[in-house]
Amino acid sequence: MPIRCQQSPVLAGSAALAAMGALVLCLAKPSGYGKYSEGLTPAAPRLPARAAWFLQELPSFAVPAGILARQPRALLGQPATVLLGLFCAHYFHRTFIYSLLTRGRPFPVVFLVRGFIFCAGNGLLQGYYLIYCAEYPAEWYMDVRFSLGIFLFILGMGINIHSDYILRQLRKPGEVTYRIPQGGLFTYVSGANFLGSTSRCLRTTPNLGRPSFHFSFKETR
Repeated sequence: MPIRCQQSPVLAGSAALAAMGALVLCLAKPSGYGKYSEGLTPAAPRLPARAAWFLQELPSFAVPAGILARQPRALLGQPATVLLGLFCAHYFHRTFIYSLLTRGRPFPVVFLVRGFIFCAGNGLLQGYYLIYCAEYPAEWYMDVRFSLGIFLFILGMGINIHSDYILRQLRKPGEVTYRIPQGGLFTYVSGANFLGSTSRCLRTTPNLGRPSFHFSFKETR
């Protein structure tokens, strides 16, 4: 029996993630992450950075990829599945490539758990909405908004990967010393890697007749 779109839970889940993010920003103490971890969370249990990043990012790839894998071949190639495929491609890189290359400090387990929950919710909402709720006509591939969204996605992912490369080169293997990055978009902004990771796929829901932005939300870590 085909699954029908239940849009109310999607909206509720999205609102819940946004509300939790706002509460953390407004009420929580500063996170002991990166160079601040030793001072703010000195006794917190930790995992090596590579293992922590892998576990944290994995749900954002595995959940939507699992939804895609369950679809009949007749659905593959539709605009919504292409957009979800791009989402999976981004998180495949974050999970299986970035995590193995990172040279960060040991990661507090409490932040790993928070990130895991966020990524699981984000992956589920993105995958469920695009496969079961989003409606795109076949000619959407020819729409300028689709082309612009793909361009922004590729540009943002390229900026993210290049900026991460610059950051890795600041440290020798085994080194965790903090240094200010130079070059690339770091010449103009302090967080070029975050700038790239907020790349957007522009989409529209045809029955509403107006464009909206489809974000790949990422926690600022």
